[in-house]
Amino acid sequence: MQPTSTSRRGFLKTSSGLAAAALLPRWFVAESEGATAPKAKLGPNDRPAIALVGCGGMGRGDIKNAARFGQVVALCDVDANNLAKARQEHPNAKAYSDFREVMERDDIHAVICATVDHWHTLVSLAAMQSGKDVYCEKPLTLTIDEGKRLVKAAAKYRRVLQTGSQQRSDRNFRLACDLVRNGRLGQLQRIEVWLPAGLRGGPFASSPAPDGLNWDFWQGQTPDTPYVKERCHTTFRYWWDYSGGTQTDWGAHHNDIALWALGLDPSGPTRVEAKALTDTVPGGYTALSEYEVTYTYANGVTQVTRSTTADTIFGGVAKPDGQRHGIKFIGSNAWLWVTRGNIQASDPDILESALPSTAQRVETSDDHMANFFDCVRSRRQPICHAEVGHRSATLCHLGVLALRLGRPLRWDPARERFVGDREANHWLAREQRRPWTYDMI
Repeated sequence: MQPTSTSRRGFLKTSSGLAAAALLPRWFVAESEGATAPKAKLGPNDRPAIALVGCGGMGRGDIKNAARFGQVVALCDVDANNLAKARQEHPNAKAYSDFREVMERDDIHAVICATVDHWHTLVSLAAMQSGKDVYCEKPLTLTIDEGKRLVKAAAKYRRVLQTGSQQRSDRNFRLACDLVRNGRLGQLQRIEVWLPAGLRGGPFASSPAPDGLNWDFWQGQTPDTPYVKERCHTTFRYWWDYSGGTQTDWGAHHNDIALWALGLDPSGPTRVEAKALTDTVPGGYTALSEYEVTYTYANGVTQVTRSTTADTIFGGVAKPDGQRHGIKFIGSNAWLWVTRGNIQASDPDILESALPSTAQRVETSDDHMANFFDCVRSRRQPICHAEVGHRSATLCHLGVLALRLGRPLRWDPARERFVGDREANHWLAREQRRPWTYDMI
């Protein structure tokens, strides 16, 4: 089975300009254009200096996007091969193999963190401690404890942190949340989140790490293991050591929208239970490829997040192409389905009838990276700030822990702890392998 992921480049093409507008009701397009403030033209001295940490494909895409708003002055990666590719695109930027040297530079204003998931927190913390703003890829963290640390650090150092959950800057998802929040579906009862299935494979053989890759540094805080090609780069996300499978990879997008529609950004569910739909292969990927997670919220809404390859009806339309992902909101009167590039409802009038001027609205952003740099200048909170990224990642981590522990869990979203479960609370954080601990920054 091949990874089922839509590229960022493809998503940005389908979620901007006329491509997106053609799929949205006219009233919403007109309203959105009016709500988007004109961007001030930047002068020659208003070009923040930007560093990229993590020069893989996602990072190189992010820094190309960020270069619209500033000057790329530093590139950093523990893999010399990725670093060389980034330098070809940004030859005037200085290259580094240790992100701590980047943080020592006082002339850098913003850091793009596009490392593997288990490095997000240490790099972002180091950046904020050194007075830099951060655009960090999703999922924001590897553990719930890491998210709490990032929220505290952003407040303590008064830094802007934008999580790269760019669906918050997509009009389809914003429209869906506005409609749900304003009761267009009646009383919201259930949310169905569909995620692509992960990889199920193995066993895999170890081998010497390729030339140019500092495997020890790449592993960082995680357990030291022999190099296995499938553990690194694109497929790292299918190992519990480094990520949470598609539950954190895609869940950081779609679970995030579920929380947004519920109006529960600073909160979360009160109960979570999960079941595996497939097993893993001994010696292979450790993150489950197919699963079902059920969340229950204090307001009575149930959310079911599924990852499966089975033929299923999604939003009333069969999806045979492997890209089975999106969100279905089910209310007492109607349902609404939204995914990248598409939104539909059980009754077309749900979309076509304009919301009244008195309706509550979610925050507006039509360009995720632009929103970040606008906030770098204004010092406002971005649309996907540290608390948002943390709580969305928490929802994913709760599902992962329910899968790994194999039993229902009760969660206190205010205290951010499991209720009456010492073992589960132990997994809020993970032991860090020395010297790759918080002490290193």
